[in-house]
Formats: sequence, structure tokens, C-alpha cells
Amino acid sequence: MNRLFTTLLFFLALVVSGCMSASQHRAELRDDSGDRLTIGKVQREIRVGMSNAQVIEVLGSPNVVTTDDQRREVWAYDKVSTETAYSTSSGGVSALILGGAGIGDGIGGGLGGASGNRSAGAASTTQRTLTIIVKFDTAGKVRDFAYRQSSF
Repeated sequence: MNRLFTTLLFFLALVVSGCMSASQHRAELRDDSGDRLTIGKVQREIRVGMSNAQVIEVLGSPNVVTTDDQRREVWAYDKVSTETAYSTSSGGVSALILGGAGIGDGIGGGLGGASGNRSAGAASTTQRTLTIIVKFDTAGKVRDFAYRQSSF
């Protein structure tokens, strides 16, 4: 009886366990909280007339600082991210064979099992770029800004 219970418990655990695709793993691993630099953040928080200190507070330090022909600062933010999700799974099919007990074998006689195993895997890679250009006037206030995002 104890072997039967153990075997049934193992079979139930095998049936209940599931497989997850690479996209499901990526969704679980991705953390969109925190201070990520996004187009949404630029659209919501950067405004013409902001000081350079306010821009740093929102976007952080720029990657490149240059000046134009009138000695006004131009800040460039260039972010590249690569996300790779791997998923591997292995599963099996188990079958319980009950019966076939001979005389004197008892109730659990003939208890056996058959199984087949398989494995599969997937990988997914996505790369994104975000470029933000912020132009300042001579007083250090935002006079214009632009952004571009790509994903491949």
C-alpha cells in the first residue's frame, strides 16, 4: 500500500509540474520597476525650460556632452540593452501498470511502471537602443530635446 501511495504521489507531481516557454521566463525575469531610462520617462518628465540639474535628476548623467557653434551644451544619452531568455524543460510520461498478480502476490502484485522522457529548449534575444538628445540655451535651460528608440 505504501508503494502504491508513493507511486501515485510521484505521478501526481509529474502531472502537476508544467513547462514554461522562453517568453514566459523573460516576463518573469524582467523587472520594469526602478529608475530605468525609457521614452515614457522622457515624455512625462523632460520639459523645455528645465535646468540642467533637473535633467540630471530625471535622466542621470549624460554619456556625451558637446557644444554647438554658439557654445551651448548638447547632452546625449545613448542606452543599449540586450535581453536573453533561455528555457529548457524535460518531461516524461509515466504509466502505471496494475494487475497481473499471481496467486500469493497480494494486492500490489504486478505493480510496475513504464516511462518515456523528452527534453526541449528555446532561446530568445532582444536588443533595444534608446538615444536622447537634450539641447540647452546659454542660461543652462532646456531649449529642445529629441529621442529615438529601436528594437530588434
